[in-house]
Amino acid sequence: MTAPDAGLSWGGIARLGLVQAMLGAVVVLTTSTLNRVMVVELALPALLPGLLVALHHAVQLSRPRMGFGSDLGSRRTPWIVGGMLVLATGGWLGAMATAWMAARPQAGLALAVVAFALVGLGVSAAGTALLTLLAKRVQATRRAAAAATVWVMMIVGFAVTAGVAGQLLDPFTPQRLVAVSGSVSLIAFVVTVIALWRLEGDGRSLEVHAARDDTGMTLVRFRAALSEVWHEPDARRFTVFVFVSMVAYSAQDLILEPFAGVMFGYSPGESTQLASVQHGGTLAGMLLAALAGRRIAGIGFGSLRTWTVWGCLASCAALAGLAYAGLQTPANWPLRANVFLMGVANGAFSIAAIGAMMALAGQGRQGREGTRMGLWGAAQAIGFAMGGVAGTAASDLARWLLGAPGPAYASVFAIEAVLFVMSAWLARRIAVPAGVTGGDALPVLAGDAAAGVALEKRT
Repeated sequence: MTAPDAGLSWGGIARLGLVQAMLGAVVVLTTSTLNRVMVVELALPALLPGLLVALHHAVQLSRPRMGFGSDLGSRRTPWIVGGMLVLATGGWLGAMATAWMAARPQAGLALAVVAFALVGLGVSAAGTALLTLLAKRVQATRRAAAAATVWVMMIVGFAVTAGVAGQLLDPFTPQRLVAVSGSVSLIAFVVTVIALWRLEGDGRSLEVHAARDDTGMTLVRFRAALSEVWHEPDARRFTVFVFVSMVAYSAQDLILEPFAGVMFGYSPGESTQLASVQHGGTLAGMLLAALAGRRIAGIGFGSLRTWTVWGCLASCAALAGLAYAGLQTPANWPLRANVFLMGVANGAFSIAAIGAMMALAGQGRQGREGTRMGLWGAAQAIGFAMGGVAGTAASDLARWLLGAPGPAYASVFAIEAVLFVMSAWLARRIAVPAGVTGGDALPVLAGDAAAGVALEKRT
């Protein structure tokens, strides 16, 4: 059998972006708002929400298995809807657990462990299947811009949820927290079902490759399928690239605002605005990466691999600037401009890498797209979790060894810069299929990005 026409319209891509925004809405409420409530309102140790968020990342090691499961059937929609149901349930239970901790800490903690595990499982199932559906149904000429569209909409989902939920939670009560969280979860699930309605089709014309071995007779076990994907050179290289780049990308997340406060005297409000500057730069970088492969007035804008490599090198340069700032006493450096440029570089390399991932998902044996996506998703989750922990731990260790905060922060930024050089070298060795371009999405993206920047600044 032959595969059906895989070309999703821009309306279909936007509908998948809306689902991604709903994923982001539940996750940001669970990992950010509940974090703050536990530490501030309930006066619990900061380690507690940190461990719960780490649990949600650790559970995402199940992504390859989720992707393999979606490969066994002909449709990804049930996995997205089912994953969203699990995610929404986990988000609501997380709010209930947090409210419960005030009266019964042990019972609340036990429920929180279950809730954050469900969040990780839901993200694994829905997120992996959604990316696989994008990879299979988006034309090659639209992949970079489609990835940018979906991720911009996810950031908008973060921003809108944070802003609206923040207003609804005041004045804070545990009951209000549960009600707001439950409402967000319910809305996310309903919107997901509506957005996916008749989007994928019945899938009857698709072959089920992953469920059978080379004789076409017996079921393939998950470990065999994963081993098969791992032994594909480009899939293996891309897995290592994702892990290294995500460690480098996330290691500064938890130390940038403290760095601004300690070295530049930023107030909490000013450091929060600095994060908004970074997100604005990230959105700008996403828009730039959507030009990958496009020619305007005879001018070419490079391939996805080129944008990935140079985005990593630009991220290295931005982090080197932050390291230099940490070595100055007193600090005298255009910090906001540096952070904005770091956001641009991060956004460009990440969207180009996602576009390349969508192209690479279909390389190698057919019917393994979900398994490949799951493998890369697991590498991203591990890298992101390790980067956050390693960044804070390294800064504490360096401060203890060096005796001063500036050189301590500088050493961490310098290590991140080196990791981005390694990432660029790894990306250079990955053979991204030809013909993968940014396509014709810029008019679509411009409005979403502008809205996202405005929302980020308001929140």
